[in-house]
Amino acid sequence: MMMRKNSVQCVSPAGLHRMAYTEWGNPANPRVLVCVHALTRNCRDFDFLAAAMAANYRVICPDIVGRGMSDWLKNPAGYAVPGYVADMVTLIARLDVEMVDWVGTSMGGLIGMALACLENSPIRRLVLNDVGPEISLESVQRIATYVGTDPHWANFEEAEQYIRAVSAPFGNLSDAQWHHLTEHSIREDGNGAWCFRYDPKIAEPFKSSFSDKAIDLWPFYEQIRCPTLVLRGAQSDLLTRDTWQQMALRGPRAKLAEIPNVGHAPMFMDDAQVALVRDFLLAA
Repeated sequence: MMMRKNSVQCVSPAGLHRMAYTEWGNPANPRVLVCVHALTRNCRDFDFLAAAMAANYRVICPDIVGRGMSDWLKNPAGYAVPGYVADMVTLIARLDVEMVDWVGTSMGGLIGMALACLENSPIRRLVLNDVGPEISLESVQRIATYVGTDPHWANFEEAEQYIRAVSAPFGNLSDAQWHHLTEHSIREDGNGAWCFRYDPKIAEPFKSSFSDKAIDLWPFYEQIRCPTLVLRGAQSDLLTRDTWQQMALRGPRAKLAEIPNVGHAPMFMDDAQVALVRDFLLAA
């Protein structure tokens, strides 16, 4: 399946911004799957999943504003879930469909929860990838140590080694898969070096809001009514086993699945991980 690149214009209190996205599958297919990436990641993380699902879905993978090929905001205060949800509503309107299925990794799952809990939500089925309504203070503080840092590397190889090190919890990926993740995570900085393809200021609202407290979103999760699957990396430090198990008993009473030998977060780059998503979304 060939990938197509597109964008949609969105609005925030600071003005207009462009959100880029990739699209896979038949553009006339009324069944739409939206895949949303993690805090410092980008839409190309879903290339393997999107290619696998494109026979059944029109698959849409956005670059959340400030990441990937999307615009950076003039006011970093807009880098927060309410603004991201507004952008997703604009995107769904552009797609001209009433309902979508949703796969969200980490931050993408938080955005999905925030949208799914609303009355008349457009989300039909929800997959939360290694994220839940409770994130411990320890995990928040760990994230705060790296988000917004702006390292530069002399060459592509140095960048890949760095990404392999900080993203080791993704699991046992092949050389080609690490190359793919690196290629779409970095850009040339104009001075002969390489840097991340995201706005370092995405860290500012995160640190000001959560640096000294855990995240508790149970009131939102308990309002979700659509069928939900929660995937957990067996070695995850962000989605604890206790929170994961509670998610099967509260709110939408999610179906649970755990992925061995992976931490935060599974990347859907192998057939077994893709099959968990496919089987849930295509279930009668």
